[in-house]
Amino acid sequence: MKLNSPLQAYKYLPGDNCGKCGVPTCMAFASHLIERSLKLTDCTPILEDKHKAKFIELEELLAPEIHEVEIGVGERVVKIGGDDVLYRHKLTFFNQTALAYDVWDTMDEENLVDRVNRIKDFSKFYVGEFLKLDMITVRSVSDEPDKFADTVKKVLEASDLPLVLCSFNPKVLKAGLEVAMDRNPLIYAATRGNWQEVAKLAIEYDVPVTLFAPDDLDLLKSLTKTFTEMGIEKLVLDPGTFPSGKQLKTTFENFLKIRRAGIEGDRDIAFPLMAVPLTAWMMHDDPLSASYWETVLASLFTVRYGDIMLLHSIEPHSLLSELHIRDTIYTDPRKPVTVKPDVYEVGSPTADSPFFVTTNFALTYYTVESDLSSNGIDCYLMAVDTEGIGVEAAVAGGQLTAAKIKKGLEDADFVLKEDTSHNIIILPGLAARLQGDVEDETAAKVMIGPPDSGRIPGWMDEKWPLIK
Repeated sequence: MKLNSPLQAYKYLPGDNCGKCGVPTCMAFASHLIERSLKLTDCTPILEDKHKAKFIELEELLAPEIHEVEIGVGERVVKIGGDDVLYRHKLTFFNQTALAYDVWDTMDEENLVDRVNRIKDFSKFYVGEFLKLDMITVRSVSDEPDKFADTVKKVLEASDLPLVLCSFNPKVLKAGLEVAMDRNPLIYAATRGNWQEVAKLAIEYDVPVTLFAPDDLDLLKSLTKTFTEMGIEKLVLDPGTFPSGKQLKTTFENFLKIRRAGIEGDRDIAFPLMAVPLTAWMMHDDPLSASYWETVLASLFTVRYGDIMLLHSIEPHSLLSELHIRDTIYTDPRKPVTVKPDVYEVGSPTADSPFFVTTNFALTYYTVESDLSSNGIDCYLMAVDTEGIGVEAAVAGGQLTAAKIKKGLEDADFVLKEDTSHNIIILPGLAARLQGDVEDETAAKVMIGPPDSGRIPGWMDEKWPLIK
């Protein structure tokens, strides 16, 4: 029985509300367990011998339906799998799809290091966070163990990203593992023909391993059972990624069948899934077409259960599409994306700089902040706590009020009369109806800005008196 409510989890806890976990009550701690924002081991009393049986039982009941697998070490570790639902609106998806971009062992050193650096350093600021790439796949093209090991070594020297070591030759994989074993790489892949040798490597080096059975779910399940019976549980399943036509439809159906079986309780197949959009490059001679179809496949399997992907194109038109759809799918639908309510400085404001108000809905805040900073407007920007709701809806629903604005100023310890020379608040145009109430609450003068923050520069030229 999978636990899905705090009350169910609470029954297993000590119930003494000791607060050692960092929250005041055991019921609150149970809520955090269900949300996975705290770990069971954060409750120190339940680790005592007298509670040991309950700890073991609760740990098992809290375990996700899909096994969670870790790749890499330290701050760079990537977690894949760990889901409980087929559709995120029922709960959420917890560990986002890991994107692994390839290098290969026939590259010259200059091009190899350059490509590794491009993968490692790529970053896109989007709605309050930096979107980055997760992993590097080292592919054996030469099929030569020494050459592969040398390439792996150079990649390790250039980057601390987690690795996928990619070859069907166990000798090549072993050579790579000798170099990278301390970094807990994922090895790819065990097949019908090499599974015994690859299983030995997984045991010897204690690393996660991918099982590959293209369009053969019976074989994939048989391999999974064989590996788990050998005590190998850090498994990733690759049912094959066929990039076009009826075979693509079959690939999609295979992913759905495997994930549904895992969520519904078939532990023999409840492991993270690997998609390989890189196969699009086998079907298209034109690089632009290949890159386009690779991105299409990556988007498809981000939406439908690809826990990790092997990819090739590192052009911005591909990366931005893949990162944005991943960010959308793995944003928790139960929680608005917010920024901390506060008064922020944009640029280098002085006492004469304007004071703008917006909400703490992240998309709204960062849109306004970007429009201000990109136009060189030094100012103060206040994010009011509206529970992550945009301006128009927050005004209509009562989340953006004069009282909230006054409280926001107090919480930020910002005194308009003392911290500015003008004592003026600029409300967004969509909040114009709050003007009188805000003036009464704050004893400040209120000006009404444009409804669209993109028009603020023109509004400033016309309306703001202190810059003329």
